[in-house]
Order: sequence, then structure tokens, then C-alpha cells
Amino acid sequence: MSLLRLRPAEAADVPVLLGFIRKLAEYERLSHECVATEAALTATMFGPRPWAEAVLAEWAGVPAGFALFFHNYSTFLARPGLYLEDLFVLPEHRGRGIGKALLRHLAKLAVERGCGRFEWSVLDWNEPSIAFYRSLGAVPMSDWTVMRVTGKALERLAAE
Repeated sequence: MSLLRLRPAEAADVPVLLGFIRKLAEYERLSHECVATEAALTATMFGPRPWAEAVLAEWAGVPAGFALFFHNYSTFLARPGLYLEDLFVLPEHRGRGIGKALLRHLAKLAVERGCGRFEWSVLDWNEPSIAFYRSLGAVPMSDWTVMRVTGKALERLAAE
């Protein structure tokens, strides 16, 4: 019997999810950008219009990691895609195949839902993750640059 269990996150899991998100932000050296709250996660993930879903990984009944994802859309394929926003496994649980199990789970979900692709971003400096993702068959999209408008710039653009 496996010690690993993957399950969809529920509203009662929001405190655990927020804890993982904060640990991920710390790992990525982005804690200063993490302003998520339990109330905001509850509203946006479990409210009337859920914007994202999450899968929790438990090791021997203890939360060990998570994957948070949502659907995007490819006009060229005319099919939905699955976008992995965050994947995180606690350091003490790494090396047990949890990250790979989460990615495999999401890949199966993408296939079941008729998605044409499964994508995510990784920080350029995160060589261990890049090597891991490449070992699974993922390829970097080196001819694309991610663009972002946020905060005051987003508000200015919306007001023009």
C-alpha cells in the first residue's frame, strides 16, 4: 500500500494551501509578492466562479505538497489547455516521487478533459526543476517571453 495519496483540494484545505503557497514564495525568493489570504483563496477557488483548482499530496496522511492549476485556451488548437501555476513539495518529502506523481496526475486530467497541452513556467535559475521537467519530456519555450501587467500598471492600462 502506497504512503502517497493525491486528492482534490476542498475549501477546508485553504489554510494548508496558503501555507504551501507561502513556502513556495519563500523558496522562489518572492515572499514580498505573496499577498494571498485565506479569504481570497476561498473566494477564488471555492466560490460561485472557481478560477483555479488544486490537488493535495499527502504522505502517510500528512500534507506533503500541492499543485494548483487552471484552464487556458489555445486558439491554434481550438482546445483548452491545462496550466500549472504552482507545484511545491515540502523539502522533507522530496525524493519520494511526489512531484512526479502530481505532474502525472495533472497530465492524466488534461487528457481526460480533452486538453491539447499542459504548460507551466519555471524560474530561469531553478536548474534542479528544469532538469527534472526535461526528464519528463517537457521542453522550454525559448522563443517566447512571458509578459505581465500588474498593480498600478494594470490599473493605468484598464483606465486608458
